[in-house]
Amino acid sequence: MPRSRHAHRLRIGRCSLPGQVYLVTTIVQHRQPVFTTFEQGRLVVHALRKAHREALVSSLAWVVMPDHLHWLIKLESCTLSYLMARTKSRIMLAVNRSVGREGSLWQHGFHDRAIRREEDLQAVARYIVANPLRAGLVKRIGDYPLWYAVRL
Repeated sequence: MPRSRHAHRLRIGRCSLPGQVYLVTTIVQHRQPVFTTFEQGRLVVHALRKAHREALVSSLAWVVMPDHLHWLIKLESCTLSYLMARTKSRIMLAVNRSVGREGSLWQHGFHDRAIRREEDLQAVARYIVANPLRAGLVKRIGDYPLWYAVRL
């Protein structure tokens, strides 16, 4: 898959600071709805929890959408680039294995935003978990199984 002519801009100014909270978003190639079943979504959740167990991050909130992922994390012991490459690779391998496919799953790169104010955390977490509502996938967030938040 050719890279977007603007993909390199995702890295401009990126820094990875341990202890910093970030909202990261990554998108499936061509925005294909890959995570449409609970089973496929759980493969993503497993990879997110593994990064948490490995002490790479503290997960504060996430939502697995059919064609993308939002993940609010406190970075612990790695860089954002390492975290996302490792996590996206784990997810790709698990999904490919489960459905008998080969090749890339994700668009190149990812978007990140540092959350600098403690008071912004709740609003960002609410934005994340409300994604399925805004997308019209459910009428109540409790009906969507692929989200998590430490606090709302």
